[in-house]
Amino acid sequence: MSITVYIKNNCIQCNATKNALNLKGINYRLIDLDIKPEVIENLKYLGYHQIPIVITDNDHWSGFRPDKIANLY
Repeated sequence: MSITVYIKNNCIQCNATKNALNLKGINYRLIDLDIKPEVIENLKYLGYHQIPIVITDNDHWSGFRPDKIANLY
């Protein structure tokens, strides 16, 4: 399963999401929006207004969602 996580520095919910994924041993691709700000407009166009944004093969969400992370793998 492919998992991409969009984050920004100093984001509490982003850190919580990364920690939860790491605790489960889940590999993911990390995209730092502080380094790639050009991605932000595309994410807004897709309807996202909160970070982190997590996109998997079968699902997507924004914010810290331990319920969704628990259902991965």
